[in-house]
Amino acid sequence: MRVLSGIQPTGRFHWGNYFGAIRQYIDLQNDNEAYYFIANLHALTTKRNREELRQNTLDAAMDLLALGLDPERATLFVQSDVPEVSELCWILMTITSRGRLERCHAYKEKKSKGLPADMGLFTYPVLMAADILAYDSNVVPVGEDQVQHIEVCRDLAKSFNHHYGEVFVIPEARIMPDAARVPGTNGEKMSKSYNNTIELFEDVQSMRKKVMRIETDSRPMEQPKDPEGDHLYQLYSLFVDETKRKALADLYRAGGFGYGQVKKMLADEAEAFFAPARERRAELEAHPERVLEILHEGAVRARRKAREVLDRVQHACGLSYTDAVAK
Repeated sequence: MRVLSGIQPTGRFHWGNYFGAIRQYIDLQNDNEAYYFIANLHALTTKRNREELRQNTLDAAMDLLALGLDPERATLFVQSDVPEVSELCWILMTITSRGRLERCHAYKEKKSKGLPADMGLFTYPVLMAADILAYDSNVVPVGEDQVQHIEVCRDLAKSFNHHYGEVFVIPEARIMPDAARVPGTNGEKMSKSYNNTIELFEDVQSMRKKVMRIETDSRPMEQPKDPEGDHLYQLYSLFVDETKRKALADLYRAGGFGYGQVKKMLADEAEAFFAPARERRAELEAHPERVLEILHEGAVRARRKAREVLDRVQHACGLSYTDAVAK
């Protein structure tokens, strides 16, 4: 089974990125043919700083490798290194209705809030469809908020196949069952847009300071508390086994503790959890040429597959005009 997913280099990865998606990517590479890309073309809808986008792209690659993505098991590449995807995107645009894109929630949400919504955001689902279809992807692991875009992809693939024959593999969305909703430092979903993130590889002291500033309620220490729904407990649960999770839940229900105590426990567990990845990250940072080599090799493999699919598409819709001479 061929699995594909991408992640945007719009900033340094945080706990929400890891527990919400990256951890599942790493698991899926073991028993599948996996393609993972750094979606720098998609990032252009929000990033306007050239140097920042370049550095974010390299940082994203280092982070993914440090966290366990294995280039011997999965193909890791940068989206813009596969120009066949952009050409396929244009072909798909010719069969995409405006109304279909206007109903997509990312564009509608920005419009409803009076925020600028450029054509990159408007056509985002078509580029995403090209990303998926270019590799004959069978499965696309996504969160709930991306399911609509997979449906757009499926609709476009079926429409093209209707017009030109069975060209595209129809992908399936896989809702990641273990994807955690990770609360940020203010209790809302952890997101760069909410400015409430804790980065995976930021300085340890900075991480600990952010943990100690996590917002909590004002209930007195002696009062018993329900752990369910408490975002500090939820964060701690991401890093520990069932025994430690149960021990903290019991502490909550008994009362007689301070949130500062739990925050220190959380910071200790988070530091230990990411320590091996932090060491690997330092090694990669010392040898960026190895990272560039991995990305180049991944792009070669990705382009080989995307070229195969694009040739099939061009032949089906008549863009390979030399075929007429061959006849």
